[in-house]
Amino acid sequence: MKILVSSCLLGEDVRYDGKNSSIAMGSSFTFSAKEIFMDILCTNEVYSFCPEVSAGLGTPREAAEIVSIEKPFKVMTQNNEDVTIPFLVGAKQALDLCNEEEITVALLKSKSPSCSNKMIYDGTFSGNLIEAQGLTARLLSENGITVFNETQLSELKKFIKTA
Repeated sequence: MKILVSSCLLGEDVRYDGKNSSIAMGSSFTFSAKEIFMDILCTNEVYSFCPEVSAGLGTPREAAEIVSIEKPFKVMTQNNEDVTIPFLVGAKQALDLCNEEEITVALLKSKSPSCSNKMIYDGTFSGNLIEAQGLTARLLSENGITVFNETQLSELKKFIKTA
């Protein structure tokens, strides 16, 4: 199965802080989670993608949060720079890649203003989370692509087996 995977989860240093969120090497993941992740990587065709970097945002870059979760969307940095357009462009590029390669499932980074499929920061830069999707996860979901995050590896593995 073809799977779109957030580049940071694969160990690429593309996060806003210039670091990564590697599942395989990360100390916050259990051995079991790492084993499931490696099994998924080894038995599927993986497409690494970072919507923010793909759209031209640098690494490192200033942290950004979605301040308007409904259209018209608005994504701002902590220093009040509007970065909505790059976030939307990155989301569209992710969807285009999925359509071109017939990718129907994605494993994306939780809590990200681009990639999260469940919870994002509330736009106040206070660390508060709200139920909402990042712009890329939302666009993919709206177009029939099933999105998981790194805390849902067992669910992703089951999904792959039944697909």
